[in-house]
Amino acid sequence: MRVFQIGAAGGVGRRLAALLAARGDDVTGMHREPAQAETVRLSGATPIHGDLIADSVADLAEKFAGHDAIVFSAGAHGTGMDKTTLIDGKGLEKAADAAARAAVPRFVLVSAFPEAGRGKEPNERFEHYIRVKKTADAYLARTDLDWLIVRPGQLLDDPGTGRVTAGAAIEYGSVHRDDVAGFIAAALSEPELNRMIVELTDGPTPVADAVTELARRPGA
Repeated sequence: MRVFQIGAAGGVGRRLAALLAARGDDVTGMHREPAQAETVRLSGATPIHGDLIADSVADLAEKFAGHDAIVFSAGAHGTGMDKTTLIDGKGLEKAADAAARAAVPRFVLVSAFPEAGRGKEPNERFEHYIRVKKTADAYLARTDLDWLIVRPGQLLDDPGTGRVTAGAAIEYGSVHRDDVAGFIAAALSEPELNRMIVELTDGPTPVADAVTELARRPGA
């Protein structure tokens, strides 16, 4: 499988690239900053420069051409509400349109739990982030792509357990970045797991089994 990653230098992105490369997939990793190219390369992906703000739909489609799937895990990461709108929001819209133009059918979006951050003091910047993520989810869900939206809980950096809880609506909790990457890698190999929103936390079920169970549910 040829996979194009947007946000390849990030915490989930580089873990996913390593998993995909290890199983023999051909991975292209898009990065915005020149310094990120080596991070992408070390993960096992082929780096390619791209910019969700500056690139047009046509520019992105040219980069996507020939791939089988897109994984979007990019984000503004607290650099300001304007960047959140342009990267997490408008950037996702451009990428989805470009995937359709390039005839890349499979599109996986790493989104956010609606309950994220609800135990903290409310602030305008975080509320804006949640609104933008939900609007991006809705945009992708209206496309004709074979989309999958993954909403992980609070992300943890320490080594994963290989076990998760996954479902259309589950209680909020934490999840290891390793296990988010593992779930997406397994989901990319399961064509029946599409046009579905999956919430994801740590849990008791091996990642591969969680993907198989979701794919077998009615409507999957």
